[in-house]
Amino acid sequence: MGVYLFKNVFKIILLLLAVSTLSFILVSNSPIDPVRSYIGADMTSVSPEQRENIAEYWGLNEPVLQQFFNWGTHLLQGDMGTSLIYRAPVAEVIAERFVASLALMSVAWMLSGLFGFILGIVAGMKEGTWLDRIIKGYCFTLASTPAFWLGLLLLMLFAVQLGWFPVGLSTPAGILADDVTFIERLRHFILPALTLSVVGVANVALHTRQKLIDVLNSDYVRFARAKGESGSKLVWRHGLRNISLPAISLHFSSFGELFGGAVLAEQVFSYPGLGQAVVEAGLGGDVPLLLGIVLCSTLFVFAGNFIADLLYKVVDPRIRKGEL
Repeated sequence: MGVYLFKNVFKIILLLLAVSTLSFILVSNSPIDPVRSYIGADMTSVSPEQRENIAEYWGLNEPVLQQFFNWGTHLLQGDMGTSLIYRAPVAEVIAERFVASLALMSVAWMLSGLFGFILGIVAGMKEGTWLDRIIKGYCFTLASTPAFWLGLLLLMLFAVQLGWFPVGLSTPAGILADDVTFIERLRHFILPALTLSVVGVANVALHTRQKLIDVLNSDYVRFARAKGESGSKLVWRHGLRNISLPAISLHFSSFGELFGGAVLAEQVFSYPGLGQAVVEAGLGGDVPLLLGIVLCSTLFVFAGNFIADLLYKVVDPRIRKGEL
């Protein structure tokens, strides 16, 4: 276990180094001027000397390598820098936004995994029937549906036409956070979470269906059927562990797709989460905030894969004993 943990720590260090270097290079070559974004649209109100002072204050007049070295040095000391857009420490901005995004992504992730796994089992057990064809058609449609497009449809239907849910934001506008009730927060939360969860169902359902079909056509399942086992009892005793491993692998590896979908969903619903912050940081040339979010999202995706590896050992004893 010690060697296993050391390997994963070494991997994440190399991954963070590579991601931060590549991200800094891409942001540095962006056509967006951070000073212009900091000042705003009216550049005429600021003299050239003031622009130079702003660039010097933020360290933007230094060579790119020096900027990267300064940022990395402060990062190792626990300082992620100050956001140009929010005028606040990057760590505070990310912490505040990440809580909102984590709640959204967690609910969507659990719902998509649960319903995807159930639909995959039903489709696999009813292979070739009308129920199987309906589930496959539903999943193929979802797999080719962008998250932002589905979000717009849900927004137009349930918020604009039916008026069941608010158009956007995470709380009602003009009300203090302490005065917002749980029901109001839930009403603002449902549509973004529904958008993410519905899109994530397809992959889990299709892969679970195919794996269950392979398991049901195996020799040991034929032998079990010859002994009189059938239906859900057969799947529970002989198929559940075999179809769980691919579902776990796929669902935990979808952390990256979940974060990407959250970026689009939060833009559609104006949900103040980490996804909306990364768009604002990219368009505003906010290098410290953008790099901080990139590193946090990298850790988020790596954590998903790491948890999946640990669950493999719980689900399959052969992996735990080193037989596979």
